[in-house]
Amino acid sequence: MLFKSVMHIALTTNQMDEMLDFYCNKLGLNQKVVVRYKSYKGMTSRPEKAKLAEENPEGIFNAYIEITDGQFIELFPMKPNQKPHSKYNEYLGYSHFALLVDDIFETRERLAKVGICPDSEPTKGPSETWQMWYHDPDGNKFEVMQYTEKSYQVVGHID
Repeated sequence: MLFKSVMHIALTTNQMDEMLDFYCNKLGLNQKVVVRYKSYKGMTSRPEKAKLAEENPEGIFNAYIEITDGQFIELFPMKPNQKPHSKYNEYLGYSHFALLVDDIFETRERLAKVGICPDSEPTKGPSETWQMWYHDPDGNKFEVMQYTEKSYQVVGHID
């Protein structure tokens, strides 16, 4: 197969500190990369970023939070005049992402201890996979999932 994995999903936020705290300190993911605008200093091929390098050298251009080896959530700060997302699933396109765990019930308890309550309790869906839903500080929905021996994603299923 040509592709090896999903490398990252990207989210834009106007709450960088809160999002980094949520994903790193509360969910326990690893902040692996922070690129600041100063990295673009003098780059004539990127004049708008080179200007930001002069105006706000310590400002964050982006941050990568590692989910597992080589798989990330990338965060970008909101740009001036950028509109926030509308309500969940109002438009076509991005809906949510999912994080895979070994024990969904243990994960629920661990997250509850740091103040993260699920939007829905664990249930087994028609694909025979356990799932529960959460949202981050910006309201981005994500699923926490646990495979079973009958999970369609493991054994396959075309109806």
